[in-house]
Amino acid sequence: MNGPFVPIEDLSKHFSVSVSTIRAWVRQGHIPKNTYIKVGNTYRFSIADVSSALTNQHDNVVSFNEALNRSAETVMADGLEAQAEVDQSDEHWADMFTAPLDDDV
Repeated sequence: MNGPFVPIEDLSKHFSVSVSTIRAWVRQGHIPKNTYIKVGNTYRFSIADVSSALTNQHDNVVSFNEALNRSAETVMADGLEAQAEVDQSDEHWADMFTAPLDDDV
């Protein structure tokens, strides 16, 4: 835990959000327990630690979304390749059935 600990009002001003948003972030686990001290119903937050935790979560979400996008692109590419193989196979079978028959048979 770094730096001075500040009341919830100061933290909300720092992030330009409401006090109820900070409370929601605490309940939802976006603000980790190691970034604040709670005595009774009073919270004191380390702005530097909260900021670092929120930044790391944002980076993780961005990395996760990028991975999902790459996965979707891979699935799409694999699907297109598979469809091309099916199309090619269909053309092969169509050629076999539409080829002229030998009169020698």
